[in-house]
Amino acid sequence: MHESTHGVFSNCCYPSNSSMSLSPRTKLRLLGLLPLIFFLAQGVHYWQINQLGHMFWMCNIGNLILAMGLFLEKPLLIRLAAIWTIPGLIIWFLYVVLAWGVFLTSTLAHVGGLIVAMIALRYYRMDRTAWRWALGWYLVVQLASRFFTPADLNVNLAHAVQPGFERTFQTYWSFWLVLTAATIIVLWLVGLVLSSIWPPRINSQRAGSRDAIRSTW
Repeated sequence: MHESTHGVFSNCCYPSNSSMSLSPRTKLRLLGLLPLIFFLAQGVHYWQINQLGHMFWMCNIGNLILAMGLFLEKPLLIRLAAIWTIPGLIIWFLYVVLAWGVFLTSTLAHVGGLIVAMIALRYYRMDRTAWRWALGWYLVVQLASRFFTPADLNVNLAHAVQPGFERTFQTYWSFWLVLTAATIIVLWLVGLVLSSIWPPRINSQRAGSRDAIRSTW
């Protein structure tokens, strides 16, 4: 009688490890908290220096898109955000780190966002058409940057020629055409590399997603 009572008490008050463990799908959704935190941390930083327009940079808003994709289980959002983490990291290093040094929130947004995106791609994979969506998203955000951010910030190069290239490009629109062509090439190459590392599964339909998550985790 004592042993059975003890067993019931143990099961009620001390659940087994299996009952307390999170499902793989829940883990992936919780992973979305990290890019959301990175995005909010950048928001606080730019709010403090009165430059919230910088939140429109692809690398910053990309963390928000990545978080939404993980919360809502939307592979397209995750893939296009993941593609942009790589050129975003390179641009950040060349124009921010080398010029201004390393800042905590900026490092989290770029390095942390890249790490989360690569972890997410282990499950969500990458297809060879995602770069087109990444390009379309960029054009939309760039247009929004032109209308809703101060010209002096030149967010996403939506207002003026990048400093240092004024002699090469006589007009902004000639610069924009070359910039867009270069962006197309870079996004295509990044998508190609990522799809070779994490190619889409043959059975990647929604019905088989749970088994795919289990095998990943």
